[in-house]
Amino acid sequence: MHHQRIGLLATTAATALTLTAALAATVPAADAATYGHRSHDVHHVLPSAADTSAAPPVTVTKNKLGSRAKGDIFVAPYGTSDTYASGAEILSPNGKKVLWYHRAAAGKTIADFRTQTYRGKKVLTFWQGTGLGGVATGTDYIYNDKYRQIAEVHAGNGLSADGHEFLITKKNTALILSYTTATADLTSIGGPANQTVIDGVVQEVDIRTGKVLFSWNSADHVPYSESQQPLPASASTPWDWFHVNAVKEQGRKHLLIDARNTWTAYDVNRRSGAIDWKLGGKNSSFTLKAADGTELNDAGRIFAWQHDAEAHGHGLITVFDNESAGTANTGQGAVSSLGHSRSTKIRLDLKHRTATLVKEYDEPTGTLASSQGNTQLLSNGHVFTGWGALPHLSEFNARGKDVFDASYPTGFVSYRAYRLPWKARR
Repeated sequence: MHHQRIGLLATTAATALTLTAALAATVPAADAATYGHRSHDVHHVLPSAADTSAAPPVTVTKNKLGSRAKGDIFVAPYGTSDTYASGAEILSPNGKKVLWYHRAAAGKTIADFRTQTYRGKKVLTFWQGTGLGGVATGTDYIYNDKYRQIAEVHAGNGLSADGHEFLITKKNTALILSYTTATADLTSIGGPANQTVIDGVVQEVDIRTGKVLFSWNSADHVPYSESQQPLPASASTPWDWFHVNAVKEQGRKHLLIDARNTWTAYDVNRRSGAIDWKLGGKNSSFTLKAADGTELNDAGRIFAWQHDAEAHGHGLITVFDNESAGTANTGQGAVSSLGHSRSTKIRLDLKHRTATLVKEYDEPTGTLASSQGNTQLLSNGHVFTGWGALPHLSEFNARGKDVFDASYPTGFVSYRAYRLPWKARR
């Protein structure tokens, strides 16, 4: 595989993620001028009825949980509005009360807002930056339980952090993502000899020192032929062939790396970077099956254009199955081999190399989310789902019944949504 690195940060209208026609203007372009600077231009806002830039209200449309709803709701709605401002919100378990609101800096988006554990203590984490969905520029932040910033994390090796994932490991390091451009010879797959491509990078960074402990570039391990994203008309238009959007720990020695545009989750050796197996895509290591009550899509796959692959041990994987993307991930001209998005549970049999779709949680209105989204497995067996480009979130019980729904104002979406325990100190 022959290619030459040619750029640090490049973003174009063709590669920026367009959610819908109404949201196209809400996705900011990358701001190279902010790269490398320590940003402290974030602040806290308690919304009030008189505040015209308050937190976007979340409207609960279904709640069969009542007092049994456990854990606060974490979302980061973003969009364009004269009434509401983009930012991170902690909502009460029933979704009706804003417990804390953190307004995004002007012109920036917050993503992947949640609780994590850092150095033995519960913290809040999020990404803030520009260009979410394209070649983004941003910084990852850590706040303590008094809502004070205690750390920020930057990508290393001349890159900038992307907003799709910020994961604190058990070793108190950070797993983060980055996108970078290169030039590749694609003549072997019918493309030009000088195609501009967007490669996905995974880094493990020491939070205290900023040292890069591990770095993995998609172009070094995955052939371009695995991409499901059509080539652009021009060699100079960046081709987002991989689109890394999640990285999770899989034991001490492996990472699970998810790539939307190859329809594949990769099990990667944490030391060598070698790929041990592939779930989904053109070269899956597994025979794909569907259990009773579930179905593969028309292409015979468990998922397509997916997000948020996560391993839970004993062969169980959860994946948010978008089933839709569109040309250059814009949502325009999208086709699907399944008519709706869904959260999925998949059981892997490594010995017999089978992957079985054992449970699916369909989008309640039968609609496709053309971008973003996540699946969270709760401790009580429920599944909590943020529907990404669709402006709502859901919770399903252990039997797969939709028991909780809430929506954002028109023009707002949240990249992910979580239900998590949280206790703040004042």
